[in-house]
Amino acid sequence: MAEDEKERETRRERKHEEQSPENIKEILNVVSSEVPALVKNLLGSVFSEEAGRNMGKAAAAYYKEMKAGGLPEQVAVKLTEDYMRTFSSIGDMLRSGGKGDDIGKEVERKIREKMAEKGHGEEEEKDE
Repeated sequence: MAEDEKERETRRERKHEEQSPENIKEILNVVSSEVPALVKNLLGSVFSEEAGRNMGKAAAAYYKEMKAGGLPEQVAVKLTEDYMRTFSSIGDMLRSGGKGDDIGKEVERKIREKMAEKGHGEEEEKDE
């Protein structure tokens, strides 16, 4: 029984350490610097010259398969247009949410609000 109690106490201490203002501040710093970079890289991978070439090749291969499968021209064209529209929609979604700095700041603000609600964020807010 004493071993179980020690283990529970160790877990409580770890949980308390993980929720310390210093650790939370460190997490916020990482999030605010990493999230914008992640979004920027995603946008770059979708809107690069190479991505454009790959989408063109994918659309051509898709169309070719539709025609080889015996679909009429109009249906193959329509399906290919829909296929490409999917890529465009994903790109639009990334672009509209792609303001990396804003996302990082918004995440940080939300986390600070939650910390303040729980009584953990006052020290950081005073330091700024």
